[in-house]
Amino acid sequence: MSKRDYYEVLGVAKDAEERDIKKAYKRLAMKYHPDRTKGDKELEEKFKEVQEAYEVLTDSQKRAAYDQYGHAGVDPNRGGAGFGGGADFGDIFGDVFGDIFGGGRGRGGPRARRGADLRYNLELSLEEAVRGKEVEIRVPTLQNCDECHGSGAKKGTSPTTCPTCHGNGQVQMRQGFFAVQQTCPTCSGKGKIVSDPCRKCHGQGRVEKTKTLSVKIPAGVDTGDRIRLSGEGEAGEMGAPAGDLYVQVHIKDHPIFVRDGNNLYCEVPLSFTRAALGGDIEVPTLDGKVKLKINAETQTGKMFRLRGKGVKSVRSGVTGDLMCKVVVETPVNLTARQKELLEELDKSMGTGEESAKYRPKEKGFFDGVKKFFDDLAK
Repeated sequence: MSKRDYYEVLGVAKDAEERDIKKAYKRLAMKYHPDRTKGDKELEEKFKEVQEAYEVLTDSQKRAAYDQYGHAGVDPNRGGAGFGGGADFGDIFGDVFGDIFGGGRGRGGPRARRGADLRYNLELSLEEAVRGKEVEIRVPTLQNCDECHGSGAKKGTSPTTCPTCHGNGQVQMRQGFFAVQQTCPTCSGKGKIVSDPCRKCHGQGRVEKTKTLSVKIPAGVDTGDRIRLSGEGEAGEMGAPAGDLYVQVHIKDHPIFVRDGNNLYCEVPLSFTRAALGGDIEVPTLDGKVKLKINAETQTGKMFRLRGKGVKSVRSGVTGDLMCKVVVETPVNLTARQKELLEELDKSMGTGEESAKYRPKEKGFFDGVKKFFDDLAK
């Protein structure tokens, strides 16, 4: 008999999140549990089917194998990941209800509390981000106490097994037809208690310290990029693994350039005479000044592209471009003679239809305005 699709069994979509899978499992497990079905073999088989689907879809590796290869990817008889052999109902319900009743337990003992991940916000100039650099950062964090080596117990002593949960970190309580796991109130889920605490850390196993780290910033990083330093977060409780440190990059505003992905943008002011006559001008890049040829009769807003003068991507290695936007500048603080020359220039261009040769945009605009009012008058 062929197996049903696991997503269909639980009634969830293929992109369902783990919490939705757990909700679906809880509902179906309560419905088909043998304590309620009173020996109905068909319903017992459905319960086993639900269990099997739940175990695969809540294990990231098994789920990935199932999504790629179907049942063959998780069938131990066909070389798949397998189910680990006869999952216990209490264990699975401990995982499902752990989130509701104070944190689940790992099978065979308390779940080690890994240290918290930390985030450090690092500001860089555009030049530093483009070229990369090595920086030193100081991070306040919790580290293992060097007196008790993270155990929390006074030197020469050690933590003892919790008498309430017998080291499991969880206690079981019955609610109707199923058992619910709760965090042990005596040891707070650690499975051990410290009778004679360390004087330095007061039994916590961790102390606050500021550590200095050297971080290598790769060339091409941008705002929003994160650099992960494995194991540099907070120390875990009672010797559990430390968390990670994430260095969050933020690029400061630049006085000349604006970055968009791997491209850089800048505005280049241009005198109206240079815009009209054309010629070469110097524009800035991150590597120094370069010459840019301006065509005659260039208008404001014209964009010039300098290929390969942008930022080299930290991921693909492709270098972007520099986009220079020309802004024609109207002259100010003119002398009387300069004003006379401009008036002479203006007169030389004529008026009406004659001036359209020199100012086509102006003519087009006013022609459009005239048509607009003519249409309104109709």
